[in-house]
Amino acid sequence: MTKIKPIGDKILIKRLQAEEKTKGGIVLPETAKEKPKEGRIVALGEGRLLEHGKRAPFSVKENDRVIFSSYAGTEVKLDGEEYLILTEEEILAIVK
Repeated sequence: MTKIKPIGDKILIKRLQAEEKTKGGIVLPETAKEKPKEGRIVALGEGRLLEHGKRAPFSVKENDRVIFSSYAGTEVKLDGEEYLILTEEEILAIVK
């Protein structure tokens, strides 16, 4: 369990690990690794606030593996772990 609780329509994601090797077997140094655009949902806020005061439910849930856009969200670090906080609109797909 994480110490970060997103608020409102925000979602907390833990990025998946970057590839260590290319498909051809070349080992990549840390500086050459591209940050993955996939992650697991760790926590959800309460949902987007609607005009009549209710909250819109999320179409994703905790533990879903998702794909998000390259420059989505805000990166945060806590206790040596890196997370990404973004909105549901920045999630492109759920990986089944």
